[in-house]
Amino acid sequence: MPVTTARKIADCFVARAHAMGHPITNLKLQKLLYYAQAWHLAFYGRPLFGERIEAWVHGPVVPPVFGDFKHYGWSPIEPVAIPPSPSAPVRVHVDCVYQTYGGFSANDLERMTHQEDPWKNARNGLPLGAPSKAVISHESMKRYYRSVLNGQKR
Repeated sequence: MPVTTARKIADCFVARAHAMGHPITNLKLQKLLYYAQAWHLAFYGRPLFGERIEAWVHGPVVPPVFGDFKHYGWSPIEPVAIPPSPSAPVRVHVDCVYQTYGGFSANDLERMTHQEDPWKNARNGLPLGAPSKAVISHESMKRYYRSVLNGQKR
């Protein structure tokens, strides 16, 4: 059973980015959501949020959250009016993911996800520019990131 929703996690990332003085675009937000879900699956064996992640051309995307912020286009997302107040374990997880990945640009994160098995396998060999609604499975994320933890992937 999921711990929270993708939108609540997105609001946490937007608030965290603004608190740090970092702009955050929808592209970057989508990759942070992906890494938050993937590492939660690797560490705890269960999803952080229930919404699916799809393997789009520019990397992993949570479609309903993408839709919530698409009006920003490539511009930075404005800070949320009321900062979220997640549970302590969720806040710690989000903070760890942001500390690890928040310093990378959206383009860097896109390149990183394109090199990793969950996105590549979900795209199933499609050319980079081909549209896809392929879902990146929880199992593929959990398996891949646990292998990273065990030093089997780099």
